[in-house]
Order: sequence, then structure tokens, then C-alpha cells
Amino acid sequence: MKENKPHILEKKLTTDENIDEDILLKSFEQNRHHSLRILLGLYKGQYLRLFLAVVLFAVKHTPVWVLPITTANIINAATGHDSNAVQTIIINTVIMAVLIVQNVLTNYFHTYFYAKVIRNVECRLRSSMVRKLQQLSITFHNEMQSGRLQSKIMRDVEQIENLSSQIFISVLSIIMNIIVAFTVVVSSSWVVFLFFLATIPVAVIIRTVFRKKINLRNKTFRKEMEETSVKVMEMVELIPVTRAHALEDSETEKMDRQLRSVADEGLKLDVIQSFFGSINWASFQLFQVLCLAFTGWLAFQGTIRPGDVVMYQTYFSTIVNQVSGIITLIPIISKGLEAVSSVSDILLCADDEQPKGLPDIGEVEGNIEFRDLCFKFKNAGKPVIRDLSLKINKGETVAFVGASGVGKSTLLNLVIGFLKPQSGQVLVDGIDLNSIDLRSYRKYIAVVPQAPILFTGTIRENITYGSEDISDGFLNEVIKAANLEELILSLPDGPDTLVTEHGANLSGGQRQRISIARAFVRNPKILILDEATSALDSVSEKKIQDSVDRLVKDRTTLIVAHRLSTIRNADKIAVISDGDVIEFGSYDELMEKKGEFYKLRSLQL
Repeated sequence: MKENKPHILEKKLTTDENIDEDILLKSFEQNRHHSLRILLGLYKGQYLRLFLAVVLFAVKHTPVWVLPITTANIINAATGHDSNAVQTIIINTVIMAVLIVQNVLTNYFHTYFYAKVIRNVECRLRSSMVRKLQQLSITFHNEMQSGRLQSKIMRDVEQIENLSSQIFISVLSIIMNIIVAFTVVVSSSWVVFLFFLATIPVAVIIRTVFRKKINLRNKTFRKEMEETSVKVMEMVELIPVTRAHALEDSETEKMDRQLRSVADEGLKLDVIQSFFGSINWASFQLFQVLCLAFTGWLAFQGTIRPGDVVMYQTYFSTIVNQVSGIITLIPIISKGLEAVSSVSDILLCADDEQPKGLPDIGEVEGNIEFRDLCFKFKNAGKPVIRDLSLKINKGETVAFVGASGVGKSTLLNLVIGFLKPQSGQVLVDGIDLNSIDLRSYRKYIAVVPQAPILFTGTIRENITYGSEDISDGFLNEVIKAANLEELILSLPDGPDTLVTEHGANLSGGQRQRISIARAFVRNPKILILDEATSALDSVSEKKIQDSVDRLVKDRTTLIVAHRLSTIRNADKIAVISDGDVIEFGSYDELMEKKGEFYKLRSLQL
């Protein structure tokens, strides 16, 4: 069988190759309180492939449905001593052989079509969640634990994929098997058909009794799993601290309690599902025994032929197994629908950073103005920034100083657009940041945080992140400007040396200089430095300060620094206290004034 056959058939399909992300989001929005409707809506635009999968499933499954009939025919021919008995046996055998052989080909194409749809939806669903996370506000990310997000993107989408697979395999099989079995039986004997119908009320009663309990256990277990994912990530991040303070046993005991809680909830879920399944199995096995006795009695009375007993018993066994299968699938369906609800927490979250459709800012010069600015964190007692007004001209370097918690980093986050003021405006070149697409504005800024963020990859990839079309010549200039030349020359693979997770194989100063090099590559109009040298030794600080001095040239630069010696060359210094600027001027001007900045500087001498 050639692997390209499905692709030839695919060209005949009018359905788009990819599932439109808007269709996914619309499904969630329109059916936000109905998980099953959301699930069905995810496959909108893929119905042709699904239809082909259903048709192929019916064709490939014909051996199972026809076998009881051919078996009955062969038994009746053999026991009836008909003159055409041999011919009947041969014909029925050939029919079964053909149906069995065709199953190989039709099963292949059935699997291809339904799996392609499911995998596409799985991929698009995760992609939509990632895209939504990129749009949600920084406040949302600060409040939502990363481990919980990871669980939603990976585990919950996997549960949805599992549910979809069960629908297109198990549920489809169950429905078709029941329809075929009832159709054959009702066309053969109304008496036996009525006996078969008696199984349905039992299935409904069992499902009703257990549904709420299983749904509750599934929800509780999912929340425990999310909490465990969060705890595991926190534990891994804290390992250096834990090891340094000999707290391994304490941390292990804490994790053991969480893992035991998950195990206990999992046990409760397993027990209720098992009990549910065993009652279901016992009930239908009793019905099957009764069916055998009933059809045997009908054959004894001469109402049906001996071969028909086997046929009815087989079909009744099929119905029993399918109804039992439906009940067994209920826990899986419950988990899947709960996962749909969990994913909705992300995709339906209204805490987007900004509305869509705002205009681009255009070219940025770098003039910044805070106008009557007020900002208060959620659930905070008082504003961090209150009635603050300040103008920064393009190309100026302005340093913000003051005690911890007075709002220096908050001001930088307002300039980046991570936070939005409750009142007042942050203006760039006279344009309110709330009125433009922040992505167009952020192309002109670069941020060097206190704790540099590196990802697993090469030094080159970390420096050129977001600016991949960089020539080797320009990269070498950036490396030299960021004082990384000595480090690069000392590495066997140079800029292609692999950075381990969080840059653990580099020193703090090296990581920070890579972060500065990343800012150089962006060639920003506005540069933001948030405590870029606060955690470094004097030698590293000197190298980084030299890099910073090169970086800030001809750029509007906003600096937050606790080490006041690092901002001596700033054009202006803004002293922040109680949410407002209380002093503003050059280093020498503020030292001569002998006000608040003079006191802060004196404390560090």
C-alpha cells in the first residue's frame, strides 16, 4: 500500500487544510455553558472528512455485522439437510472472506481521515491557547500559576483529544452496532426484538444513578492534578534554595502530602468508576443468560430455527456489550467535557491586554510624557502612583530612584504597556498608549530586566531572539559592544555554544551582558533598564556599565537603579516618593540641592 494514497484523496476535498482559529474561538464563545456543544463546534469545517471516516467505518465493520447471519445460514443449512446446503455454505464463506479482506484497506483510510481531523483540532486548540496567553494581560499571568497553565495546555487538551477519539471510534462503533443488531432482529422476530428492548431502561437507570458522582470526582481530581503540577514546578525552581538550607526532607514531605492527596482523589475516582462498571456488567450478563434461555425455548417450540439461536445470541451479546460500552465510556466522556470547561478558562478569559483593531503608532521618536498619572494594584490599599506628571525628551537618559516599593518599576511597566493607569495618560510622541496597538510600539523598545531571561538554545539564538535576520558581521559588532567578546572567544563553539536551562552554565554578569546584546540587536528608540546591575559584583558591574553607556547613546533611556553610582552619567534623575516625583534634575544639581537624593546618596557612601 502506498503512503501517498490518502494525499491523492485529500485533493478532492473542498475543506480547508487547517482549522480556522476563529471557528474554534466562536465555538467556545457561543456555547460557553455547554461543553458538549463546544466540542462538536470544534470540528466545524471538517465535516467532509468526518463523513468519509463514518462511511469507511461502516464499510470496514461489515464483517462483524454479517458474521452472525452467515453463521446462522451455515448452521441451518448443515442441520436442515437441504440439497443446496453445500452451495449455501460456500457462498456464505466467500462473502465473509471478501468482507474480511476489504477491512484492511478501508480501516487504513478510515483511521487516516478521523485521525487527521482530531490531530488538527488538537494542534489548533493548543495553538489558540498559546496565542490567547500571548494576548492576556501581565496581571493575568502574575495571578495564574504557570503550572496550572501548563496542565491546561498539555493534559486537558490531551483529554479532549482522547474524548474525540472515543467519539469517532467507540461511540460510532456502539451506535452502528446497536442499529444493525436491532434492524436485523426486528426484521426477523418482533418477539425477540421486544425482549432486547428491555435492556435499555436498565442502562438508563444505571447511568442516571452514577453520573453526578462521577462528574464530581472528575472535577475534584482535575483540580488536584493542576495543583500538583504547580507544586512540582515550584519545587524544581526551589531546589537550589532547598539544598542550600538542608530542607530536602521538609520539601519531600510537603510534596508527599500533595501526591498523597492526588492519589486519594484518584482512588475515589477509580473506585466509583469500577463499582459503576461492575454493576453494569453484572446486569447485562444476566440479561444475556436470559436471552439464551428465551431463544432456546423458542427454537424448542419450533418458532425459530436452531441457527437463529446463535444469531440472536450473538446480536444480543453485541447489544449488551455496546450498551455496557456506553456506560464504561461515561467516565472518559466526563473527563473530556471537564477538560473542555478547563480550556474555556483560558480561551474565554476577557482579561486581554488591549482590544483588537487599534491603529499602529507609526514611527517612534522617543518623547515620553506622564500626565496626571495614577495607578493602584488590584486589592492594594492605596495607589502606587498618584498624580505624577513628567516629561522626558527623546534621547535623554532619565534614572528613577527612591526607596523600595515607591513605584519605580511600576512606572517602567506603564511605559512598556504591561500595566494601564486608572487615570491619567502615558504619552509617547504625544500619543496615548491606550489608543494604539502596543505591538507596533514595542517594536521600538528594548528591555533589560534585573534578572535576565534566557532560554535553552545557543548564545546566538538568545542574542538575536525576535531578530533572526542578523548578519555575522553585525552580530560581532553587538558582541563587542556588549563586552561579550572575551567570553565568546573562550568558548569552543563561540556564539553557537548551547545555553542550558535558565542560563545555568553562565555567570550572572554573562547572562546580563547577553541580555544587553539582545537590546543592542533591536536598535531601540526607547531603552528600559530595570536594576540591570544590582545583583552583580564590582568587576561585572563595570563591564556591564560600559556596555550600557554604549547602548544608551542617542536613545531615550529609562533606568531604575538602587546603586546610585551607576546613574551618575544620566541626563536627569527623578526621585520618587509616595507615588510622585519630589526631585528632578541632573546628578550634580540634586547633590548641590542636598535634598532627598543627597540623603540617599550619602547612605551609600
